Amino acid sequence: MGLFAMKSGADRAGGTGALAVFCLGFLLLAGCSALPDKPHRTVLYDFGPGPLAVSAPPAVGTAALPPITLADLDTAASRLEGTGLNYRLGYADANELRPYAGSRWTQPPLQLFRQRLRDGLTPSRTVLGTLEAANLSREGRSTDVLRISLDEFSHYFESPTASVGLVRVRATLVRGSPAGERVLGQRVFTVRQAAPTNDAAGGVKALTAASDEAVAQMVAWVNQAR
Repeated sequence: MGLFAMKSGADRAGGTGALAVFCLGFLLLAGCSALPDKPHRTVLYDFGPGPLAVSAPPAVGTAALPPITLADLDTAASRLEGTGLNYRLGYADANELRPYAGSRWTQPPLQLFRQRLRDGLTPSRTVLGTLEAANLSREGRSTDVLRISLDEFSHYFESPTASVGLVRVRATLVRGSPAGERVLGQRVFTVRQAAPTNDAAGGVKALTAASDEAVAQMVAWVNQAR
């Protein structure tokens, strides 16, 4: 009788222990299912690697264009100094600039555009920075100065199913001399390029294409200035 009681007690103890383990496992599973998802990784974009082929030097006998100074950017004075990837719903409220959640530029768009512009000018002339131009000025030499401001840079939705990359850049070309600066010209370049998809990735492709087209137009304008 004592042996039976001992065995029954052991069985009850084992059953209780198994039940406790089962309950603990259930609670752990329930707790895990209640944990928040991992935060989404922010996707970073730029304009891509640019031209991969080495630019050919000017042909022999071709007059080289004079050096030009690409002015430094005053990003603090620009409303587009952030790295957010923005869009507008032109069919709803074109005045509201909306950010894409989880998608950003690696640098402010104005800096990305300036680098692309420098790449576009380089094949036809030497492009100087402000410090290099200042060194030339101390030697009694001067260069034309190109200043730019980015007034619009957004993924613009014309309808729920159609969108474009919209870029508007203001460029001012100034010629320096001992007597002071003279404005050679000022122009606003507005370019729209269709987006392949109506999402952040499609907006990036459209804005990159629109920027490249704006750069091509600007380089042609600057190179013909006299």
